[in-house]
Amino acid sequence: MARRDLRHPAGVDGPWFVDDRCIDCDAARQVAPGLIARNPGDGVSVFTRQPATDDEIAMAWRAVLVCPTRSVGHETIRQPPPGVFPHDLGDGVHRLGFNAESSFGAHSYLVVRDGANLMVDAPRWTRQLLDPIEALGGIDLVLLTHRDDVADADRYAERFGASVWIHEDDRSAAPYATDLVRGTDPVEVTAGVTGFPVPGHTEGSVLWHVDGHLLFSGDSLAWDPARERLLAFRRACWYSWDAQTDSLARFVRSGLRFDRLFCGHGWSHDASAEILHDQLVDLVARMPAQR
Repeated sequence: MARRDLRHPAGVDGPWFVDDRCIDCDAARQVAPGLIARNPGDGVSVFTRQPATDDEIAMAWRAVLVCPTRSVGHETIRQPPPGVFPHDLGDGVHRLGFNAESSFGAHSYLVVRDGANLMVDAPRWTRQLLDPIEALGGIDLVLLTHRDDVADADRYAERFGASVWIHEDDRSAAPYATDLVRGTDPVEVTAGVTGFPVPGHTEGSVLWHVDGHLLFSGDSLAWDPARERLLAFRRACWYSWDAQTDSLARFVRSGLRFDRLFCGHGWSHDASAEILHDQLVDLVARMPAQR
């Protein structure tokens, strides 16, 4: 839990606080917008106002459990109420919380669906998720977007008897993987679920396209709320920016469309498939100037 002796002084007065172990991963800000913001002085997250409604208190507790360094907390209440995570985001998608520091606070998701439930990337291992996941039908496939955000995928796969997919070029991060995406051709791993390789952020990055309209992008694609447009992380491109530009251009041409974007890092976003397609075309056109 958060340490009161390390409370960041820039936070607003009140019982909810962030300590200065924050690593600026942005996860708490994304689950508690309007309550938690980035301190411009040092990048640490701070409460800009205290939660006042039941919904805002729920957001604050999500921030507690999403923080990979356990830097968000309450001065006197040390244990969260049950049911904070998984958080139902609609369309069968649930944010899992309990983000792993080894993944620099990346989000992971459970997708509850007919035929096969999916875990996209993985949280840190916690027994607090086991019963809720079981109640939602368990996990059939673990889909890893890239090597950075595998966290404790192996333990969840073993617990639920799930197969694990990763691209062969990132397999060293998940040697326990049971199935591999290869090359740059898209592959349907089960009905309605397509892995689309997008080398760039890492050599083995993959977009996971689900049920015709959901896209799980890992760290290859995100929403920029300040500019209201899609973005790719130029300063966090570990393999090749040129390859990432080409990869996203291939995805544009693939005919796959999405109206809900779920990211590992960065902001997720909902919009019409037409708007997001046009946004992606615009992003690909901008990317060469960032070389």
